[in-house]
Amino acid sequence: METEIQKAAAVKFPPPVLPVVTIVAGHLLGRFIPVLSEYDLPTPARYWIGGLIAVAAVLILVVWPARQFQQSGQDPKPWTPTPEIVVHGPFKFTRNPMYLGMIIFCIGFAVILSDVWILILTPVCGWLIYYFAIRHEEAYLEEKFGDAYRAYKTGVRRWV
Repeated sequence: METEIQKAAAVKFPPPVLPVVTIVAGHLLGRFIPVLSEYDLPTPARYWIGGLIAVAAVLILVVWPARQFQQSGQDPKPWTPTPEIVVHGPFKFTRNPMYLGMIIFCIGFAVILSDVWILILTPVCGWLIYYFAIRHEEAYLEEKFGDAYRAYKTGVRRWV
């Protein structure tokens, strides 16, 4: 039987695996089944635009929230216990800034690689993140924090 200290969200693997698989699978599909290649962005522009999107996503929506978790004494890994709900910084605008950052990172890489397949697979990645991580985290947080978490959910959207 699990104690309160051991109990955590039932997330079984690191969610960042999904965006990596999305980018690799999308790029491989683009190699074998080209889509809209006549709409490629010019090379220097796509590197700058995509790079800025990817870097901003990581810094603002992954690094910043992870630091906020650590500053509150929490581990950002979703399978570890959560002692308190973090509601400041990016968590004021989205309940899942790190997952949102992963999705936007995929979009940045789609621009860098000028790869429509990555864009096509990005919503699938978002759904898989929801299915394998977010829904388990939300159930755990609602069970643990009850009305406090439900109030937070009412005021802050899951994604944006």
